Amino acid sequence: MSAYKLQPVTVDQVKAAVGREVGVSPWRTVTQEMIDQFANATDDHQFIHVDPERAARETPFGGTIAHGFLSLSLLSTFAFETLHPIEGSGMGINYGFDSVRFQAPIKTGARVRARFVLADLNVRPSGWIQSSYDVTIEIENSKKPALTARWLTLTVLERKEETA
Repeated sequence: MSAYKLQPVTVDQVKAAVGREVGVSPWRTVTQEMIDQFANATDDHQFIHVDPERAARETPFGGTIAHGFLSLSLLSTFAFETLHPIEGSGMGINYGFDSVRFQAPIKTGARVRARFVLADLNVRPSGWIQSSYDVTIEIENSKKPALTARWLTLTVLERKEETA
């Protein structure tokens, strides 16, 4: 069970938040173990990610860095820890990205967090809700963020049983 059980909000409350910052996640340390596990899961074992000695010698980073897609994949966890669920939501789905820019590498051992701005909200006739977030993953003590993105998600509301 997660320590991040956030109270649900209504669709009207979410609509009222369009254009505003809706949350900043807790800091999370990106460890070499996380990077190695991601490398194993994706078969991306480039030395800049998994060989600390060689990365220290042969790159300008001073050691290993996280995969860009590892950084991006942390958004789901950051959202779960930070964004209040919509009342009646049954599940959330990644719908895509309108843009993603990797702006600075995340060095092993760095702490990162996500900042969410709700850019748009569309309640579809199906009852599904499409949200667009302007997301920034910040690196502690860095002027440049790791990445910025326009992230699209879908929230599927649970079907209500009709009573006869």
